[in-house]
Amino acid sequence: MAEIHRHTPTIPGAENRGDNSNLTSTKNSSTADLLPDTKQEENPTKNNSKGRLAGGSFLNDLQGNESAGSEDGPLTEVNIDMPLTLTEIITKDNQEYILLKFTDGDKQDPFNWSNGRKAWITLLLCFMTLFIGLATTAYSSGINSMVDDLGVSTELGQLGLFCFNMACALAPLFLAPFCELVGRRVVYVGAYALFVVCFIGLALGKNIATILVMRTLSGLFGCVGTILVGGTFSDIYRPDERATPMACFSYVAILGTVGAPIYAGFINETIGWRWIEGVQGLSNIPLLLIILVSLRETRGGVTLHKRAKALRAATRDERYRAQMDLEAKNISEMLHNSSIKAVHMLATEPVVFAFGLWIAFAWFVTFLFLSVIPITFQEKRGWSEGVAGLPYISLCIGVTIGFALNFLQIRKYKSILKSRDRKILPESRLYGAMFGAGFLPVGLFIYSFTQYGYLPWIAPTIALAPISMGIFFIFESTYSFTSDCYGENSSSAIAGQGLMRNTLGAVAPLFANQFFHNVGSQYAGLILALAGAMLTLIPFVMFKYGHKLRERSKLASSQKGGDEQKEKTGLYTSPMV
Repeated sequence: MAEIHRHTPTIPGAENRGDNSNLTSTKNSSTADLLPDTKQEENPTKNNSKGRLAGGSFLNDLQGNESAGSEDGPLTEVNIDMPLTLTEIITKDNQEYILLKFTDGDKQDPFNWSNGRKAWITLLLCFMTLFIGLATTAYSSGINSMVDDLGVSTELGQLGLFCFNMACALAPLFLAPFCELVGRRVVYVGAYALFVVCFIGLALGKNIATILVMRTLSGLFGCVGTILVGGTFSDIYRPDERATPMACFSYVAILGTVGAPIYAGFINETIGWRWIEGVQGLSNIPLLLIILVSLRETRGGVTLHKRAKALRAATRDERYRAQMDLEAKNISEMLHNSSIKAVHMLATEPVVFAFGLWIAFAWFVTFLFLSVIPITFQEKRGWSEGVAGLPYISLCIGVTIGFALNFLQIRKYKSILKSRDRKILPESRLYGAMFGAGFLPVGLFIYSFTQYGYLPWIAPTIALAPISMGIFFIFESTYSFTSDCYGENSSSAIAGQGLMRNTLGAVAPLFANQFFHNVGSQYAGLILALAGAMLTLIPFVMFKYGHKLRERSKLASSQKGGDEQKEKTGLYTSPMV
């Protein structure tokens, strides 16, 4: 842990300024020697270890007001444009550093950005997530036409879904650390630009190998952008403000995945499978340009890092550092946390595995239904491909209802957060899951016995809505509960869950047709409903026994709840990967 040094630094090229509470004049030094300094007796190192600095045009804002904030230490003037910044002398690894921090009202601190700017960034990231989700499954609507055109088997065409999801499963384990090193903006812009470029290869590919390679790269670049969204919201929203933007992110991620076949089937029918990719690629370009122009770096540490770099250059004092400079870990340690530690937690932590299995099952059902819905409406009812995509609207309605109902969970959690007579625990996140997750097996059960061609089409269509409602509640509870349980270890835990989730999502389309044809649609659906019903017990078990599991876990034992939990636990502190 960093140790505070006990003397004031000498700063080349800088001049100390301050009021009478911070500086003692030479003229009165003899008098000062005779009288006790009561302020220093209370805290003899307070003003010696802490200070403020500013320079250039920013000093004009402080004219006549140097004494404001004097409790933070003396003011040091530097000969460059520098906003008012707090400093603190610390030692780490036997080296002395001057640590830079934001002042409470610093406009460059992302936490102090206007609500409008925060909402704009949230909107951009949600649209980007939506478009990436649409690209994930729109491909499925053109598989039959594509394999006929390229002269390959349907199974090879289905590999495109497998490649995309497996890239999403594996890439975060190795790429997430590098994303943290370079900042958010460069990753968002670079990864999303390459994601858009992949549509060229998908639209113009002349053989199945090209298509599969492009799908893999598309999944790679698509997931790199989305794994940072949770971290970005942590950059700009304080803990008690993050629930709503993170719920919006989860909503659009699921909405895009289940909504793409609504339009993709009609595109395939009218102008061909290549234009499914072409239309999507063209529609992503305007958003890419807007992100390029208007998305700002959201990591406050990057801003402080730039200030420290400018101060080192101007003063030739190499001690200036931002917190992110001192906390920077080596690549091997970061890779260990994102890959080996993630898999280890998945295998050894009951909470991580249970919720990972639950969310993996939900994602498995999502991709399974890319093949199940065409069987129900095209094969059994003779609908065209475009019209057979319309029942996916029911899935979109269901996830929208789930998103709306989730605000009841947010309100419940905030009421506990503000209450003085109730102890807040990670289990406080599970009220929504206990209420809403049961919709998934109920919807699966209804769907399994309404697929018959002689029954009205509206019956299985209505059953799709509760399925997606349940999926939304599973996503929300998994990430919020895991984040609260494991605190600083939650990124590794969620990375492990993401590996399981995307792996099951990848394999689902490979045997969906065989499963429903060989077992029978109604019995295949019944098997899924029974599995979903068993997994729905997870939030109830965790609500009652979760505290005992945390006590047994070395990685979760620090999350004990109460006032400490209220102060330290953020809402959705980890990225969804």
